Amino acid sequence: MRGTGVTHARILVIKHGALGDLIQGFDAYAGLRAGHPEAHIALLTSPPFSGIARLMPWFDEVITDPRASVLRLSQTFRLRSLFRADWDMVIDLQCSRRTARYHRFLVPAGCRWFGTAEGASDPYPDFAGVNNADRMKTAIAMAGGDAAIEAELAWLANAAPVPAGCENASVLVPGCSLSKPRKRWPADRYAELARQELDAGRTVVIVGTAADGEATDMVLQAAPGCIDMVGKTNLPGLAALMARAGAVVGNDTGPVFLAARIGAPTLMVMGRDTEPSMSAPVGPCTDWLRKDPIGDISVDEVMGTLTRLRGQTS
Repeated sequence: MRGTGVTHARILVIKHGALGDLIQGFDAYAGLRAGHPEAHIALLTSPPFSGIARLMPWFDEVITDPRASVLRLSQTFRLRSLFRADWDMVIDLQCSRRTARYHRFLVPAGCRWFGTAEGASDPYPDFAGVNNADRMKTAIAMAGGDAAIEAELAWLANAAPVPAGCENASVLVPGCSLSKPRKRWPADRYAELARQELDAGRTVVIVGTAADGEATDMVLQAAPGCIDMVGKTNLPGLAALMARAGAVVGNDTGPVFLAARIGAPTLMVMGRDTEPSMSAPVGPCTDWLRKDPIGDISVDEVMGTLTRLRGQTS
């Protein structure tokens, strides 16, 4: 296209992360592929997400974009070469200051840019109050994708075996970003929730990363019957666990978005830093509870919502 002799479109999608945002885009990626079945579609993402991105069936190429200083000339030349690689469209699903700089300094004339960057050929509408998943579906529809597509996720649910003894477990995610402690429901509430689930005869699994250690250690010490999977799962392994979970409860963090989208009965607990109209998880059996402060959400409220979600799948 554009006079180069290429017969099919070349499309670059930008989605750096975070994990929850990347997951919220599954339907959009699938819809883009449905609308451009013969195109070469590449994803530009952050290095931590390249592994899961390469499992996705919608992209022909995954390109990593490590954040680097503008003074690092080798990275600047690499990016310039990337953006001048004869793309017909760049679909910016990140819409950050970083990607706006890419549009301003690196994109050649004649390449359509879908995004919010000043001077974009195809500017997005006002997305205030619109859920992230719906924003991305609108973006790909503007670029010729099918916004009605629902992504099929067997490739992810079956990407790894479920750890022994963890089938149909109640999975708790007590951690989240250390930079936003107000997003964390108190660890003692997770511990009480875990004890109630154990008393009901359910298997309880605690997941997270090493950075979540303070919260997860407290839960594991207060509810010693839980299975400790902290730091023991990669993303495919976590997806397999979530896909076969009896229920998932967690904070505003990537694994909870993953659980919701893959179909587990999922409850996100939210504080003032999460706006549900824009950032609630999307899935067939999901809900959220929000109070300010987040600690005002009671274990009884969580248990009541879990009972209702479980009823939807029985």
